[in-house]
Amino acid sequence: MPALCRDCLTRFETGRRCPACRSPRIVAHPELDSLSIAHMDCDAFYASVEKRDNPELRDKPVIIGGGKRGVVSTACYIARIKGVRSAMPMFQALKLCPEAVVLKGRMETYVEVSRQVRAMMEELTPSIEPLSLDEAFLDLTGTARLHGQPPAVMLARLTRRMKAELGITGSIGLSHNKFLAKVASDLDKPHGFAVIGRAETEAFLAPKPVRLIWGIGPAAQESLEAAGIRTFADLKRWEKDQLIARFGAMGDRLYHLARGEDRRRVTRDAPVKSISNETTFGEDTADPDILDGHIWRLAEKVSDRAKAKGQAGRVVTLKLKRANHRLLTRQSRLPDATQMADRIYRTARELFEIVGPEGPYRLLGVGISQLTGAEAADRAGDLLDPHALQRAQAERATDAIRERFGPDAIVKGRSLR
Repeated sequence: MPALCRDCLTRFETGRRCPACRSPRIVAHPELDSLSIAHMDCDAFYASVEKRDNPELRDKPVIIGGGKRGVVSTACYIARIKGVRSAMPMFQALKLCPEAVVLKGRMETYVEVSRQVRAMMEELTPSIEPLSLDEAFLDLTGTARLHGQPPAVMLARLTRRMKAELGITGSIGLSHNKFLAKVASDLDKPHGFAVIGRAETEAFLAPKPVRLIWGIGPAAQESLEAAGIRTFADLKRWEKDQLIARFGAMGDRLYHLARGEDRRRVTRDAPVKSISNETTFGEDTADPDILDGHIWRLAEKVSDRAKAKGQAGRVVTLKLKRANHRLLTRQSRLPDATQMADRIYRTARELFEIVGPEGPYRLLGVGISQLTGAEAADRAGDLLDPHALQRAQAERATDAIRERFGPDAIVKGRSLR
């Protein structure tokens, strides 16, 4: 059976240790040399970067997130042992792990490390589909001739380089399609390498819970369980037309996934559908000045991201969560797409005027969707606002000054609220 040492990259026949360096960190599988679809997931990415930059944190539980009213963004594996999970309310995480070191995220740093990882991936294959800053699909089909090594070796080399050059680790899932590659990457974490081959696919999936399917949330899982479907074996007993009749369009996808079939291609630079930003308050607030300041700051962040990506949005969305956790979402469709902070802010502010008195609120978010290229954005003007063009010109001048002298070169008064 083909085997690979993940430390020195020696290829050999199955054994418990590498014959070259005696490392026990090996991966062996009958199809190791023939599989080429992979999912790479950085391990506890934000927390790992923080531990890399501050060695004193190495043996401590670290949580990246907001204040007591916020949620956990990332937890290191020491904190995860205590039960801390991503998206968990911070107060609950601190009850489980009161000794944790809580840090505010440094997004600019994480983005830069993500770019460095992406550059390493680009050396292996152009077929990369990022899912977020810390994970991506890779299609290495046909690259063995280029690199002189099968994809498994190149993937092991990638994670070895990440650890040596960037100080972070990643886990690899290798299979024959995207669904199974993503499932595999969760089987051996952290710093793992797991393989699911074609021959074993259906036997591997049969006893597994259907919640392994990416996108199956609590509501969908409840619907499946109501139909007596808890495992892939349960799901496979249903005919395609039965699944479609019961679950609609999702039924066709479920039928194929029950058999380990996924025809989706690894799509480079899949289009982003929306750009948004939100904040959770330390204390519930109904203060209109405080909320107005937050709407402006969020609009600026959305605008900055849109400008950086060369995109603009036709729909502006305002999201509010009340103290009782009821979520309110309001949208406004513009006559033309925009990427300007001033226009996003004013549209979101008008939406807030409609629902504002219904506070207090614990969360506020602003976003744009129905994205297009920025080439034709903000051209139509606003007949009802003769000063809109002047403000747009001033904003672009401000952008130029900030680009040259830094983000704090010009600060609007409303952002200080």
